[in-house]
Amino acid sequence: MDLEQSEDKASLRDLWIITKGQRVKYLLAILAMAITNACMFSAPIVGGHAIDVITLQNFEYADQFLLSFGQYLFGEVSFIGYLWIAASVGLIITAFGGLFLYARGRLAALASESIARGVREKLYEKLQDVKLSFYDGEDTGDLVQRCSSDLETLRVFLASDIIEIGRAIMLIICVLPVLFVIHVPLALWSICLMPFLVIGAYLFFSRVKDVFLLTDESEGAMTATLQENLTGIRVVRAFARQDHEINKFGNRNAVFRDNNRRLIKLMGIYWPVSDMIAMSQIGIVLFAGAHYVMQGSLTIGDLFIFLTCEGMVIWPVRQLGRVLTDSGKAVISLGRIDHIRRAETEESGFVPSTGRALGGIRAKNLSFAFDDGKQILDGFSIDIKPGETLGIVGPPGSGKTSLIRCLLKLYPYQSGSLEIDGQEVATLNRHWLRRQIGVVLQDPFLYSRTLRENLSVGRAKASQAEIDQACREAAIYESIMEFPEGFDQRVGERGVTLSGGQRQRLALARALLKDSPVLVLDDSLSAIDTKTEQLILKALQNRKGRQTTLVIAHRLSSLAYVDRVAVIDRGRLVQLGSHEELSVAPGLYRRLCQIQGALDDQIRSDVEQYGTQSDTQS
Repeated sequence: MDLEQSEDKASLRDLWIITKGQRVKYLLAILAMAITNACMFSAPIVGGHAIDVITLQNFEYADQFLLSFGQYLFGEVSFIGYLWIAASVGLIITAFGGLFLYARGRLAALASESIARGVREKLYEKLQDVKLSFYDGEDTGDLVQRCSSDLETLRVFLASDIIEIGRAIMLIICVLPVLFVIHVPLALWSICLMPFLVIGAYLFFSRVKDVFLLTDESEGAMTATLQENLTGIRVVRAFARQDHEINKFGNRNAVFRDNNRRLIKLMGIYWPVSDMIAMSQIGIVLFAGAHYVMQGSLTIGDLFIFLTCEGMVIWPVRQLGRVLTDSGKAVISLGRIDHIRRAETEESGFVPSTGRALGGIRAKNLSFAFDDGKQILDGFSIDIKPGETLGIVGPPGSGKTSLIRCLLKLYPYQSGSLEIDGQEVATLNRHWLRRQIGVVLQDPFLYSRTLRENLSVGRAKASQAEIDQACREAAIYESIMEFPEGFDQRVGERGVTLSGGQRQRLALARALLKDSPVLVLDDSLSAIDTKTEQLILKALQNRKGRQTTLVIAHRLSSLAYVDRVAVIDRGRLVQLGSHEELSVAPGLYRRLCQIQGALDDQIRSDVEQYGTQSDTQS
């Protein structure tokens, strides 16, 4: 219970924080609402006096201001004349109240939309800066749900429900004392069922809050399933998994439907019951008022005022159930939004005064493990000179890619040292650091934009000549020229309209165009044929010395031009030397060469045998 209370308090604090800059609009909206309520309350009083004047044929029950105003305009005022004056004033008051009602709605809408936009932009900015480990345990679809549906729930609450709560409280505070002044016994009758409405609204709120949380989370799971399916639709088709995915989505959809049905069922119980209580309350006022009218202690006009004011109070109180429900939804949604807002961000670090890095990299006793405690790098040490080309090989899971992640400051290393140009990576500004490193991943990500926009990600102001040169070095220029729109050809989401080799070559051209001091190729030629690979390797060899290049490769032919080869096994550097040296020295690298050499020989033998059989058949 204490934990829930602390979470609610935190949510209220967060709600107060996000309204910063819009509180004046809310204050003006509340002022407009107060004027609206005053007009709504004044109109039935004017009408009540007019009814008494007409039914009792006595100007003693008239409003003295209206009577004096009528006498000023017309001299002597008849009963019908007074009725017209009262009706006209009632219409003016109602119109005036409607004007401020519009102002209240507009101010609240402007404030809520501004808050929603600000929160949406801050969430997007936050998602750019959170630690990469945050995404390891999150579903993309659920994050989208938090930034869209949950934010919309919060916006609706800020647009109307806060004002409705204030309106109900203000009406109760202002109207009930007046009713007690007019007739105490009837005023008591007019509030006898209100406690049941308030208690029912609170109980409904307490129950529906938990159900909404389940509904919201099940909707997030359904959205995540849909997003995952659409992203991997080609894998689904390739493995004929449509039926499985349909059943999977159907199960998620069924859970969402069941939870939503529980929510609707609770509402279906609350609204009829609250309607019955509200109508019963009005009926009690009507019958009790009629009794007092027959006794002579209450006029018909006062009964009209009571009935009108009762409706003004009872329905907002009844609406508290909906308002509290939306409040519960907003609290839940705010908590889900705060899950992103409270996520840890990457550390900033300092920007070196040297500007562009030279590219010297040194690791000493570097150790890195994921949050689950699994050790990836264990005392890894190496010294890479500026401009050197280093090949990195090792078994899967040996720590090759993790070394690059630490170098890019995507994940923090636990101990040891990792430096670039003598500056500790952990202390460097992450934006400056990543501008110094161009990366080509094995499965590169491409935006659903034109080829030119994808190439210019790392260097927006590159000239066409520079783009052409980078594409030629990556052996992708001719392929681009074959597209109908050339560099202006749009690619599908994640580059699905390109082949795997084209995506890798385009990503390589993007990294070469960036022209950073450090270039990292993480098994980035795996989807490229041998002939094209040789063209790319020749181009990279011509660039040797211009930038420090780290080449992670499983295909050892990619390491033919490197200066040295580092062999990593179980997070440690086990061999370091040239390709020629390591290929003859006992150790892991020679075994890899032998295995890959035997595999290449077998492939050549199979190809030659197939060719001989084809010639014989011909």
